[in-house]
Amino acid sequence: MTHCDSSTSSTGTMVTSRKQYVVSRPVYSEDSLAEDHEKIQRKHKALTAHRAKAAVLSALPVIGWMRSYRVREWLVGDVVSGVSTGLVAIMQGLAFSLLASLPPSYGLYTAFFPVLTYFFLGTSRHISVGPFPVLSLMVGAVVTRLVPDEGAHANITDFEGLTQDQRRVLVASSMTFLMGIFQLAMGVLQVGFIVVYLSETLVSGFTTAAAVHILVSQLKFVLGLTVPGISGPLSIIYIFVQITSTNICDLVMSIVIMVVVFIVKELNDRYKAKLPFPIPIEVIMVTCGISYKLNFEDRYKVDVVGKMVSGYESPIAPSLEVFKESAVEAFPVAIVGFAVAFSVAKVYSIKHDYPIDGNQELIAFGVSNIFGAAFSSFAASTSLSRAAVQESSGGKTQTAGLISAIIVMIVTLALGFLLAPLPKVMTALSYFMKIFAYGRSYRYTSELFISIYLHLYYLMKNDYN
Repeated sequence: MTHCDSSTSSTGTMVTSRKQYVVSRPVYSEDSLAEDHEKIQRKHKALTAHRAKAAVLSALPVIGWMRSYRVREWLVGDVVSGVSTGLVAIMQGLAFSLLASLPPSYGLYTAFFPVLTYFFLGTSRHISVGPFPVLSLMVGAVVTRLVPDEGAHANITDFEGLTQDQRRVLVASSMTFLMGIFQLAMGVLQVGFIVVYLSETLVSGFTTAAAVHILVSQLKFVLGLTVPGISGPLSIIYIFVQITSTNICDLVMSIVIMVVVFIVKELNDRYKAKLPFPIPIEVIMVTCGISYKLNFEDRYKVDVVGKMVSGYESPIAPSLEVFKESAVEAFPVAIVGFAVAFSVAKVYSIKHDYPIDGNQELIAFGVSNIFGAAFSSFAASTSLSRAAVQESSGGKTQTAGLISAIIVMIVTLALGFLLAPLPKVMTALSYFMKIFAYGRSYRYTSELFISIYLHLYYLMKNDYN
């Protein structure tokens, strides 16, 4: 190797000096390399205390953050956050169970059981585990395919002696059990890297398409129509065929609630610097009270949530026949559920500077869905709005998630009857308002074209629930 330096002498003549560097190293063959750098094999593979501790901390992340839990600084925030998130989870559980074509009570199950196992196994401290609308919609498509509103159900032996609701619960829980098996297997096989191949644009486009589909599927509740699940392209037309049968009470209620919520939200946003606290608006409580007092169900034929199941059901075994019928759909549900949850978890882990493990998240959600499915829950992931509430209201750890599960449990065991007169239009409007809030900040990007494609795909393949 030759290096040249140039300089100018006092007479102005360019003088070039040359320096030579010699690189000399031995040329190795495979045998000589192995001889000079012999690999030292460990004679005995011992399970040391350090390795055992690392394995336990990896399998149970709760031990790591509980050891450093700051009770005085974090406990109050976790309690407040847990109560707030629990109230949101109750409303979303009722709404998303309708997307899954299940009775409302089972949405509360999904907001309770998976949270318990994620508390011990999850690595994210801020996501709120429970029902997610996209997964609910995907589960609902399988439920209505195997147990349609009208016509014969699928030829499954385990359906014998069951009511329609029980058959649907069996389908949803069995599919969720299989989804959990897929997630657990991927976690054990260390394939958490798969989320890298799901770009933000793809995930956002998929979510947007599902949001449009959900928005359309909830129109029948807003208009008070009785539209059965119908397969095929452009099945939305069946909603407009019955548009003349719109329940005026449902429609007026929808308009009034949306106007009130919009006005109060605008006032809170505009004058938040001057207001000591946001203007409260207890729409659910007020609507429940008015519906009960005026007897909306009997007098105006308003479809209400109805009698809630008090308590929890005994564990049920999944159906192997449903496994066979839903395997094709269960795998993408497992991927989407993990991708959404990991994306949200990653945002908050970066914001609050703590690590998360994709493989451990797969294991956590896999076990959570398997455990929840045994108690009649359906697919669980995380909801962006619930996670935002849990983080923004002061939540520091999954203690907030555990408290939110306790709030849901109290409603399920003792206070569920108070939600019986709640019009189903309220559950639909809760999603409408989120879509409108999202739409105000929406930017037209390639996500729009992906969402159009996926929406058309859903119209072609799935049922409107």
